[in-house]
Amino acid sequence: QVQLVESGGGLVQAGASLRLSCEASGRTFSGYNMAWFRQSPGKERELVSAIAWSTPDTYYIDSVKDRFTISRDNTKNTVYLQMDRLKPEDTAMYYCATQSTSWRNFKGLYDYWGQGTQVTVSS
Repeated sequence: QVQLVESGGGLVQAGASLRLSCEASGRTFSGYNMAWFRQSPGKERELVSAIAWSTPDTYYIDSVKDRFTISRDNTKNTVYLQMDRLKPEDTAMYYCATQSTSWRNFKGLYDYWGQGTQVTVSS
């Protein structure tokens, strides 16, 4: 059974940093893209960042470029999201997800999802 478990969320003040982690288990994730999504009340879920399995390819939504950094440790089946200079508009539930497809489809459907970790940024 595939499981994605997120951690690292919390309540911080604007300008602070957080590091989210997502540990995947239950199968071999070789070739899987991994991503972070977020959703806040009344808004649609959005793809924040994604990373390919074995190439340097990454993606960031414009609003987090130069503030967030995605990385992965394939030996640990873990993906990270370093979030710096957080803003109140970053407040959301953050979800980890993974998909078994080529990088060119990273904006497509994702196969497995975590339960989410809440990030709240106060002004």
